[in-house]
Amino acid sequence: MNKVYSIITDQIMEKLEKGVVPWHKSWATDGSMPKNLITNKEYRGINTFLLGCQGYASPYWVSFKQAGECGGRVRKGKSCMVIFWKRNTYTKENETTGEEETKTGFMLRYYRVWNIEECDGLSHKRIKELQEAQNDREFNPIEGCEDVVTNMQNPPSISNGVARAWYHPDSDTINMPPKTSFESDETYYGTLFHELSHSTGHSSRLERHKKENCTHHFGNQDYSKEELVAEMGSAFLCGHTGIEDKTLDNSASYIQSWLKKLKDDKQLVVSAAGKAQKSTDYILGRSWE
Repeated sequence: MNKVYSIITDQIMEKLEKGVVPWHKSWATDGSMPKNLITNKEYRGINTFLLGCQGYASPYWVSFKQAGECGGRVRKGKSCMVIFWKRNTYTKENETTGEEETKTGFMLRYYRVWNIEECDGLSHKRIKELQEAQNDREFNPIEGCEDVVTNMQNPPSISNGVARAWYHPDSDTINMPPKTSFESDETYYGTLFHELSHSTGHSSRLERHKKENCTHHFGNQDYSKEELVAEMGSAFLCGHTGIEDKTLDNSASYIQSWLKKLKDDKQLVVSAAGKAQKSTDYILGRSWE
């Protein structure tokens, strides 16, 4: 049982170290909690966090066996753990009477599931229903935010593909989840501003990554500092475009998770804010000299 608790804790900490607040993400699925594709039952307890923070647009998950039953197959290396309590019946001698008594207890167990986005060839009515619902959503561009993105000098390449948001420094590219999968238009831009702030550290721009010796390895302290700079930069840009009231809670919880991790570094906040200001100035085409 201790091993299972350890695995859960490690997964939650890993997400925090990657800059993911496990109990919130700004892009939505169909407005529901993670659930099993076949039974349509929602996962509960810690499973909600373990599955919900993985960054998938789809809320549906399947076991290896269930994927096969739907005519599909899972891809390697993309599973996630789900825990459950298993009833265990056993006999124990009564210390007073000496007689054998039947006892019932519970043992913590886990198994692996895959999001349907990590499966090929699945056929199920709920998949089609989800796709139709996503197609019905509308995205309304915010002019001021679009101006910031469009007018950025020497911008990175931006695509809207898989349901994950990231910036890759090697290829100088940003990926964003589909626009219609976000909770609101404002949270889409808040996330995009975060990734754009990351991109200002590229060698072709402010060279922050090189100067800070940021390896971009998840969990490293240099990466943690870079995440804080990017989220502060996003907060500055949201304020500039007037959408901060819709994104402030996300930024606050995000920044708080990093301040807890780097708790006693009193210079960190001032230093990160200065770098975030330079990042924002670069994106907006302002001079900081």
